[in-house]
Amino acid sequence: MKVSYHGHSVVKIRTERHTILIDPFITGNELTDLDANEENPDVILLTHGHGDHVGDTVEIAKRTGALVVAPNELAVWLGWQGVNVHPMHIGGAYEFEFGKVKFTQAFHGSSFIKEDSQEIIYTGMPAGILFTAEGKTVHHLGDTGLFSDLELIGKRHPADIAFVPIGDNFTMGPEDAAYAVSLLKPKVAVPIHYDTFPPIKQDPEDFRKLVEGTDVRVMKAGDSVDL
Repeated sequence: MKVSYHGHSVVKIRTERHTILIDPFITGNELTDLDANEENPDVILLTHGHGDHVGDTVEIAKRTGALVVAPNELAVWLGWQGVNVHPMHIGGAYEFEFGKVKFTQAFHGSSFIKEDSQEIIYTGMPAGILFTAEGKTVHHLGDTGLFSDLELIGKRHPADIAFVPIGDNFTMGPEDAAYAVSLLKPKVAVPIHYDTFPPIKQDPEDFRKLVEGTDVRVMKAGDSVDL
């Protein structure tokens, strides 16, 4: 399995037979190395409904026929846009052909904001994602604050690699993110969701220095890890 990072919260997983894209915020993301018109995933996994996570999902899924797996309300709304969806919810797991997906808690919001009409469409609960295939587990925490049940999640589902938001303001900052890693105890931790916008500017080395007992990889867009 090859796992790559592509700026903000965008993660790509390549297994022997499938390509999985998580939170494909590509258009408008100055930190990504991807081109939305060139991405051809088999599956798109979404943590929540904010624009900087749903991103190019509808356009990519319509063009490629990719299955979109998301929390229920978000999945239903995307289905109304003509996308092939599989709705799930927090605590639920499903064994797909491409791997096992389980949604975990995340403390955040989830909505689609239509600025032209000043309308906010509620898209259900935000979530983290546990993805397991080929004997490896990837934990994408999504957007979240710190919460103690991360320790339980780590005990129940030991992760080979965890993608952890550190940007502060909207999510955990470096200090809380480092404590979250101490609870989860993944083999590798990668900081995400920082530097994209002025309120979430961070030095990932501050996070690295605070983490003990876990290998921290500060990844640039396009960097990958073989699991």
